[in-house]
Amino acid sequence: MRSITVESLKKAPVEGQAVELVERKGIGHPDSICDSIMEAASVALCAEYQKKFGRVVHHNIDKCLLVAGRTSPKIGGGTVDEPMRLVFGDRAIYEFEGKKVDVGGIAEATAQKWLRTNLRFVDPKAHMIYQNEIKPGSPELTDIFDRKHVGANDTSAAVGYAPYTETERLVLATERYINSADFKKKYPEAGEDIKVMGFRRRHVLTLTIAMAFVDRYVSSVQGYFWRKEEIREAIEKFVAKQNKTFERIVIDLNTLDDKNRGEDGMYLTVLGTSAEGGDCGQVGRGNKVNGVIALNRPMSTEAAAGKNPIAHVGKIYTFLTHDIADKIYKGVPGISEVYVWLCSQIGHPIDQPLIASAQLILDRGVKMADVKKPVEEIMERELAGIYDFTDRLTRGEFSVV
Repeated sequence: MRSITVESLKKAPVEGQAVELVERKGIGHPDSICDSIMEAASVALCAEYQKKFGRVVHHNIDKCLLVAGRTSPKIGGGTVDEPMRLVFGDRAIYEFEGKKVDVGGIAEATAQKWLRTNLRFVDPKAHMIYQNEIKPGSPELTDIFDRKHVGANDTSAAVGYAPYTETERLVLATERYINSADFKKKYPEAGEDIKVMGFRRRHVLTLTIAMAFVDRYVSSVQGYFWRKEEIREAIEKFVAKQNKTFERIVIDLNTLDDKNRGEDGMYLTVLGTSAEGGDCGQVGRGNKVNGVIALNRPMSTEAAAGKNPIAHVGKIYTFLTHDIADKIYKGVPGISEVYVWLCSQIGHPIDQPLIASAQLILDRGVKMADVKKPVEEIMERELAGIYDFTDRLTRGEFSVV
């Protein structure tokens, strides 16, 4: 039997607290770009390893730096003066049993495909320089994959929770709406670099949204601010339809803007992302694996994107804790909130964590005796099936952003 602990928390659920803060970085944010590309590269590398070697071997490519380029945004369309630079880093196997894998080539091809698919105005060849700094893996960590039972390649802890609060749900839904294909078709000037900060004070929610405007679709200062208000109203209508509990929702868009400063007072970009000239990006600084950065919640510190999905518990447990928490919340009546904690020991089987704990905030009138056994059964079942879960991670079935 695994060591599983279930306990109750004597505190108010997040939605019962007076203040809540939740952030969401959109797909075109520099940090989200790094996370997405390195995770896609890991999935591609896993596929190539399986093709060449018959199994996934050691790699952790969770280090990536997006160095901002230089542009000159201008009403009607500006110029790209210096390309961005994407630096791939960390460790991977280049050769195994006499067969070689072009790790750098796979990383670059994956990045180009991702950019072409997700950022409408970025030319993957003209607007980005690629720098491969991925080195061969260390012998000790590589040896873990040669053992009969693959063990954890790190001592690492993770925490996940369920359910989303209304603030978390709305912040996530708002960014996805703004970055949807239908929204871009109606408002092509809305770039992919979106950031939504949700601030709830009791029953009033303020959404502060930063949106990169694409300069080629802006004809004048007056046109920018007219279109900005039109977009703000569209977001306001969308959020109103999604609202279930708030007394009032305030939408603030591009609050740094100043009509009196002309082009300098508008959030203009050439390519739709601040990475073109104003902001660098890095793996691990973006959204958590459930899509938001929720400051009221305990959070894992691991960067999941790019880590290998077979043995790196920093990745596996980060995803799995949220998955288990969701299954507990949906499968066991009487629970208001659930937090699941997992911690590994390096070298030990990943299905036998050092700690597996569920902390529950119970509904009024519900006793621990009513829920403890079914919660333990869910945790036991999901840990026993962890190798099916890692197979799904290998195939890229879960989003890191």
